[in-house]
Formats: sequence, C-alpha cells, structure tokens
Amino acid sequence: MEAFESFVALAMEDEGLVVSSAVKFPVTRRTAKAQHEETQTHGFEVDLVAANADNLVLASVKSFFGSRGVVAGHVDGSAGGTNARLYAMLNDPVVREQVLAGACSRYGYSEDRVEFRLYVGRFAGPTKGENEQRVRAWAANTIVGSGPIQVVGVKDVVDVVRRVAASKQYRDDPALVALKVLDAAGHLTPFT
Repeated sequence: MEAFESFVALAMEDEGLVVSSAVKFPVTRRTAKAQHEETQTHGFEVDLVAANADNLVLASVKSFFGSRGVVAGHVDGSAGGTNARLYAMLNDPVVREQVLAGACSRYGYSEDRVEFRLYVGRFAGPTKGENEQRVRAWAANTIVGSGPIQVVGVKDVVDVVRRVAASKQYRDDPALVALKVLDAAGHLTPFT
C-alpha cells in the first residue's frame, strides 16, 4: 500500500469500515481485431476496498504529489490515452459495470449498497480549482452503484487522520506514527 493509500485507509477505518488494499476484479472486453470477434479478460485493480455490514466502498486513490496532479480530462476520460486509462474504473462504463458486478458477486452486496470513490492528493495546476471543479461536477453526475461517485480531497483525509492521530490509544500504523513524529518534533501545528 502506498503512503497516501495508508492515510486514506485510516480515514476509511474511522468511518467504521474494514479496509483491504489492491483487489483485482476480472473485466472482459472485446479486442480491436477486425477479422473476428475476440475477447480478453484482464484484472482491474481497485486501490482500496472497504466494507461494513451495510456498505461496500470501492476506492481509486491518486496522490500525484510529485507530479502534475489529477487532470479532469483524464478522470472523465475525455482526454483519452494512457492517463485516462488510469481512471478506467471510474470513466469506462464497461470496466465500471464489470467491477461493480464482480464486487457484488465476490462480497455479497447488492449494487445499491456499493459506493465508488475517488481520493485525490493533488489536483493539477496552475488551474487547480478548474480541474477540481470539473472532476467534482463530472463525478456528481456519474451514477454507479448506490449513487454518484464521491470525490474526497487530501484536506478531508488529513483532517480525519490528524484527529485519529491525536488519540492516545496506541496503533502501530506508519502513517499515524509519521504524524506523531512530526508533531513531536514541532513540525505540525498542534492537534485540535
């Protein structure tokens, strides 16, 4: 599990969800062969799968802290190309529906109990606000499972994790320990 995924997992656990990382679901697609019809099955990875007795959450986690950031045209698929395929679970209806069906079959939830989420560490700039607004608008209008795709930004994730880190109860989690170390060294504003 990459570092930002660890933060997201902690935030999801705070919702009362049990979290697992890197789960693949088989997706069968028609190939581009013109001579005859042919299909191939590939595993599409869901970064985090979280569940409680009532709901299942399938989360795509994109940090992009050391790069350009999340671009709206990649998320909604309008830009095409390799970068848009990074978001196939969200923007490709064939992939999205087969991942949803696979998750329902594997975990025993009905489709109306499954939520899709996109966690974003950094939106692309310099028009950061524009990319974020476009992603949020597109996601709000993209209905899958129990409703629209939820977009959760880094500030929301960190606010929850900082609250969890302020607890005196010991948890041996690298992300929590990192926050506690930075706080102890005086590199963070005090926990509230």
